[in-house]
Parts: sequence; structure tokens; C-alpha cells
Amino acid sequence: MIDAVQFILAGMLVGFCVGITGVGGGSLMTPMLISLFKIEPHIAIGTDLIYASISKLCGSAVHAKKLNVVWPIVLWLSIGSIPASFATHWVVEQYLSHSTQYKALLTIVLGFMLTLTGISIIFRSKIEKFFNRFRDQQPQSKELAFTGKRRVYIIIMGIVLGIFVTLSSVGAGAFGVMALILMFPNLPMIRIIGSDVAHAVLLTFVAGIAHMSSGNVDFHLLGWLLIGSIPAIMFGTLISSKLPEKIIRKILGITLFLLGMNFILHPVKEKPKPKAETAMLIQPASNVQQHV
Repeated sequence: MIDAVQFILAGMLVGFCVGITGVGGGSLMTPMLISLFKIEPHIAIGTDLIYASISKLCGSAVHAKKLNVVWPIVLWLSIGSIPASFATHWVVEQYLSHSTQYKALLTIVLGFMLTLTGISIIFRSKIEKFFNRFRDQQPQSKELAFTGKRRVYIIIMGIVLGIFVTLSSVGAGAFGVMALILMFPNLPMIRIIGSDVAHAVLLTFVAGIAHMSSGNVDFHLLGWLLIGSIPAIMFGTLISSKLPEKIIRKILGITLFLLGMNFILHPVKEKPKPKAETAMLIQPASNVQQHV
């Protein structure tokens, strides 16, 4: 029961931050589960992917209702990201899941994505100014041109997102938005965000299903996190205009950057097997030698 209360409070904290800042739950939830609650990295990532798909669903529905989703962008992103997600999970399960370096790999990739996310949050205003230059230089056009070359770029971007989101549960939001701004400089920001959120729901759900097939989703943990986070997201969204959002973003950005560096420098490693278990593994070999 104590664990349930702790998980509900964790969900409330993450949901509140998401409601205020819009920063993706994966960037906050996964490192919290690993660092604070000592959840195994593959369980934290798998559970968080399903959590992210459910928590983002409401926002995606609102964007779709307001016609903020450019569905061809979602389609071409998905053509790249969904196969890449399944392929990444298959490779990891077949060749890496039984390796002693499995947990270290997941936490290093997570650390890399958290570090980039932290930098993007800290320097968000400067990054937006940089991207706005591209917007000013492009001729205005009411129609979105989905040329062959642009479709290839979107698919490649989807592949990159599919790989990294499946390995870390982080990146479906911040990096997707930046890439879409570069590819569609005159598309209104709200439509870029709406398209990215809609794709993120699909990608995190697919990646979460892949992890679920390997037993990497803790449904009890998922339930407690959702109980805490969904009301907190709504509450945070309602009061976000009254809070210093920029200061909170900076604090979150620095926190994610430091967490990311910590995971890179000190990845979670496989625990050594107990001596009793090692002895049981050695014993049959010695028995074979005696019979020979």
C-alpha cells in the first residue's frame, strides 16, 4: 500500500509538470522510476511507453478536433517509425536481452536522450529564434507540398524516432517538433505540435505493445501512475498561466540534463549472480567429469 501511494504521488508530480510545461511525461517518468524507485530499466521504459500513449491520447484528441493534426505527416512518420520500433525491439530481444550489458545499453541511450532533451528545454528560446530564421526565408504557401524527397526525409525521421523511443521512451516530442519545423517552416506551430502529438501516441503505443509482448510492462505500476497523473495534468494545465512557466522549464531542463549525464557516466549494470546460483551452475559440470 505504501508503494501504491508513492507511485500515485510520482504520477501526480509528473502530470503536474506536464500540464504546466508541456514537457513529455517520458522525459520525467522513466528516470524517476529508475533512479528513485529502482525499477529495472526495461520495465520502466516499457511501462512508461504505455503510460505515455494513454496520457497523450486526450491531448491528441483535442488537437484532432481542432483540426491541428496534419494526417499525411503522421502517416509518413509512422511508415518509418512503426517498422523501426518493431525491428529495434526484435534485435534487442534476440541479441541483447540476455547480455550482461543489456541494462547498461538502455540506460546509456536513455541518458543520451535525456541530455539532448534537457539542452533543448534550457535553450528553447534560442532554438526557436534560430528556426524562425528559416521560416522568414521561405516563401509563404498555403498548400503543403509532399514531394518525393520530403517524404523520404519524413520517413527517415520516423525511423530515427522509432529506434530511440523504443530504446528509451524519450524523444517522441521535442525532437519530432524540431525536425518538423525545419521540414515545414511555414506550417503554424500549433499544427506541428498537433501532428507530433498524434504521431507520439501511435509510436509510444506500438513500442509499448512490443515491450508488453516481452513482459516489460508492470500493469499495477501503470495503473497507480495513471491514477495520479491524469487529474494532475488537467490541474496543471488549468493553472499554467498563473505560474512562472519559463523558470519551471529551466529547472526541469537542468534536472534532465544532469540525470542524463549521470546515466551516461554511471549506467545501471547487471547485478552479479548469487554464489549459491553460481554453484548450482558449476555442479552439473563437475558431475559429468566424474562419470567420464
